Amino acid sequence: MNKKYTALVLSLFLTLTVVLSACSSKQEPKEAMQSATENAMKMTSYQMKSKVVIEDLKISAPNLVGDSSAEAAMSMLKNAELTVDGIYQSEPMQTELTLGLNLKGDMAMTFTVPMVMTKEKLYIKVPRIPMLPIPENIIGKYIEIDLKELAEQGGTVLNPDSMDTDKTQKLTNEVSTALFAEYEQAKYFKDIAVKDANLPEGVDAKQVAQFYITNDNVKEAITIFVNKALPNILDIMDKEEYRSMLGLTADDIQTAKDELKAGNQDELSKGLEELKDYLKINTFTVNTGINKKDFPAYQGLDMNIEFNDPETNQNVALALKASNQYSNINEKQTFIIGIPSGADVITMDELQQELNGETY
Repeated sequence: MNKKYTALVLSLFLTLTVVLSACSSKQEPKEAMQSATENAMKMTSYQMKSKVVIEDLKISAPNLVGDSSAEAAMSMLKNAELTVDGIYQSEPMQTELTLGLNLKGDMAMTFTVPMVMTKEKLYIKVPRIPMLPIPENIIGKYIEIDLKELAEQGGTVLNPDSMDTDKTQKLTNEVSTALFAEYEQAKYFKDIAVKDANLPEGVDAKQVAQFYITNDNVKEAITIFVNKALPNILDIMDKEEYRSMLGLTADDIQTAKDELKAGNQDELSKGLEELKDYLKINTFTVNTGINKKDFPAYQGLDMNIEFNDPETNQNVALALKASNQYSNINEKQTFIIGIPSGADVITMDELQQELNGETY
């Protein structure tokens, strides 16, 4: 099997596990994670803090030897931090996010980008970014983007279902349940003592459940995902209410099902067997801390993996940690930015005029 395809399947599988969370009363780890999805979907408002840190990144290949730009990029990304602080409420729909990026190395830079989103509009604050020639008089203003107009300009129509929080929660719940159902508790789930979970200060958890993948179970885990979980997930997505929300047709889903069925199982098995020759999982764990109200107050990913392709001598080592913290769940939220208006706002047309050196 093509190694790039195998890596893609693995990446998809690992990404899906990060989205899932755990909560509920003191239960067996797998049961806790299954209950988690149901309770997480009941979160109609919250404050959040997210963080991703790339602790290590090494890429070596014959064609990169002596490539100064590649070396500079890896230096910049190593120890890079991405943070997102936000406030969310479902009714009326309003979200505030402040995106922060801190790059290290020779091209070190730090900047933040506040954003506000309502059901129909998105506002993005123009940041001051080193090396980018942004006109001074628009720095600090909010670019107003009409989502309906944006969809129409792209030749589509804004789909109200795509922003239906209830449907999104229901879909996520069904997909997560279908995924978890296929994995054995003894091989993929365990409890972590709260005192040993290294939870951030302020996180009060009564239970920490962990989903984990190792070199010993990764081959089986991907096989289960492709052969068992994915067909069930496609069946869920094939429901009319979800197709509409996702902007898919019945033909789209059927094509995916046909391609999945047409997959050569012998080729898949051969490719997965070869995984042990070029994939090494040093660490892959997803911890979820459950608070006393049975909500997921914390989610943490610890990943350290290596890809070593013996045929091309391409080697990649990636270590990163990511976390989500939730607080004030289902409580009345106090927004810091509010909805920008008046002189604080510029339209996309006005932004374009400014970037072209015109005035408005």
